[in-house]
Amino acid sequence: MQKIKAIIFDLGGVILNIDYNATRHAFEKIGIKNFHEMYSQAEADDLFQHLERGKISNDFFYKEFNKRTGLHLPEKEIENAWNAMLLTFREKSLQYLDHLKLKYKLYLLSNTNHIHLIAFNKLFNHNKREKPFEKYFDKVYYSCEIGLRKPDADIFELVLKENNLNAAETLFIDDSAQNIETAKVLGMQTILLEPGKCIEDLQL
Repeated sequence: MQKIKAIIFDLGGVILNIDYNATRHAFEKIGIKNFHEMYSQAEADDLFQHLERGKISNDFFYKEFNKRTGLHLPEKEIENAWNAMLLTFREKSLQYLDHLKLKYKLYLLSNTNHIHLIAFNKLFNHNKREKPFEKYFDKVYYSCEIGLRKPDADIFELVLKENNLNAAETLFIDDSAQNIETAKVLGMQTILLEPGKCIEDLQL
């Protein structure tokens, strides 16, 4: 690996343990058998893309979700199933971020939505913390707050431009291959974090 000055991290599957199957199973239990066609790690339909870009409200999402599935589920049931994928923060990885911050500029770049944003902040604050989650990084970027979403190139370009980062000196770490491919095309160094691996295993 060439010399790096900045690291951009994904959140789910990198710092936060997630299980897409848990959400799929939760939706199947409440009557949605084709949820994998609507949302998965690799892709999302237009409703979920709009949600993750912050283009629609949570209320609109719940109503449209019921409309598309032909069901009349309470909002809380949809919310609980959608949040089922969010498990626990990787405590050792959080500690490792403090170590890395002594050497590099650190950024978070996450495809997320306002429903998950509330849920994973609750998960984070379940343990007593010395600082807010965002303080582990120099800056955080959530897709629902900036209107852009991985793997589109414009979200990467925004982070690079706003922080005056040289792509060749920037490392991007994600657990999804399609996001890694975009970063590579833009000239960034990349690591695809394989299942079972943690950032502290990388010895950066």
